[in-house]
Amino acid sequence: MGEDAFALDHFQVGEQVRITNIQAEAELRQRMAALGLREGCVVQVLRKASLGGPIHVRVGTTEVIMRRIEAKRIVVVPMLDLMATP
Repeated sequence: MGEDAFALDHFQVGEQVRITNIQAEAELRQRMAALGLREGCVVQVLRKASLGGPIHVRVGTTEVIMRRIEAKRIVVVPMLDLMATP
């Protein structure tokens, strides 16, 4: 992961991020793409369950609930960092 890149599970409720990479095998990558989770997409964290439970996110008009282990494979950058880049 780059200097300003983190796993999706790193972010808090309400934060928006942009997907830069999905580190998964082809089958999981394809399943995520079918849900709208692709490189370049903006994702908003809606809810995070306690004790390592699932994460609820919105990508476009679709809401997705995923396990933390899957969220850790999605590399993202904060939207604020993107706005600061010339």
